[in-house]
Amino acid sequence: MKITNVETWQVDLKLQEPYTIAYETYDRVINIFLRIETDSGIIGYGCAAPDEHVTGETEHSVLAALNDVAIPILTGADPLRFVLLLEELKKRISHQYAALAAVDMALFDILGKHSNLPLWKLFGGFRDRIQTSITIGILPAKETIERAKDWIAQGFNCLKLKGGNDVESDIMRVIKVREAVGAEVEIRFDANQGYSLDQARYFIEKTKQAKLQFIEQPTARHLPDTLHDLTTNSSLPVMADEIMITLQDALQLGQNKSVNMLNVKLMKVGGITEAAQIDSVARAAGLEVMVGCMDESTLSIAAGLHFALARPNVCYADLDGYIGLLNDPFTGAVSLMDGVLFPTDLPGLGYQSLP
Repeated sequence: MKITNVETWQVDLKLQEPYTIAYETYDRVINIFLRIETDSGIIGYGCAAPDEHVTGETEHSVLAALNDVAIPILTGADPLRFVLLLEELKKRISHQYAALAAVDMALFDILGKHSNLPLWKLFGGFRDRIQTSITIGILPAKETIERAKDWIAQGFNCLKLKGGNDVESDIMRVIKVREAVGAEVEIRFDANQGYSLDQARYFIEKTKQAKLQFIEQPTARHLPDTLHDLTTNSSLPVMADEIMITLQDALQLGQNKSVNMLNVKLMKVGGITEAAQIDSVARAAGLEVMVGCMDESTLSIAAGLHFALARPNVCYADLDGYIGLLNDPFTGAVSLMDGVLFPTDLPGLGYQSLP
């Protein structure tokens, strides 16, 4: 099998409703899509969702990496030799993680279609579904509670609250939401690097009654010692997100016992291939993994889902980044029922072709 043609295109995806986190308010996102055609008639699709705050990438840098570097390397190559191709790409665009992720998932999409198997089964099929959290951005307490009740009414049983701008407000919102939704609903909290070490400790102490599941990246990624110091004496599990991008980051966090969990996002680490290696390091270090996401098309959410379903060490999923995205060209690549994500029965990533 040979790759005969590779195309990229950009889609401006508007959010049905804007949301705010510690350092940004989002009302739209740009995704870059990749189409790889082969001489066998199999077509693979990939998606890049760059986030400049996390990896330093923009839609312009991703398009340049794909058009100027990836397409010449891929054209004429055997797509089933994906390790060879990805290693060659990493030599040239090693810090364009979302671009690498797009190529990675498109090549795996081809492999799955060639094998006539959905990727979660091709990877080993540990589970066939997984619960996802649903994110509530930074809002006043009353609106946060209303939003939480609404999501619960829609079948979700796991909420992820954003914060990091005002620790006192965050504490109040967490406690009020717990009172509103009851004891059975899981609640996670993500400060997106917004706290100092003392603020993080204060937040954890004051929210004990809310019985949070974990706290995600409470302190700044350029201050790794604060994360370690917090984790060492924390009664609440601590998860790394922005501080963990590369395999080396995961190894260092594990060796130093800096956190209890890792948030592995395909867009952040460079795709399924790299995510699998990071998950193996995490498992060896005794760290649980959550598969997370950016605001991204259902296509790349499907890639994260297939990865999560295949890995025993992936204990959590935060794959809600496609919900509320308008004009997504790959709607239908996953199925959501009562807060639980299911893959489709189609081979590869679960989406056969565009019109």
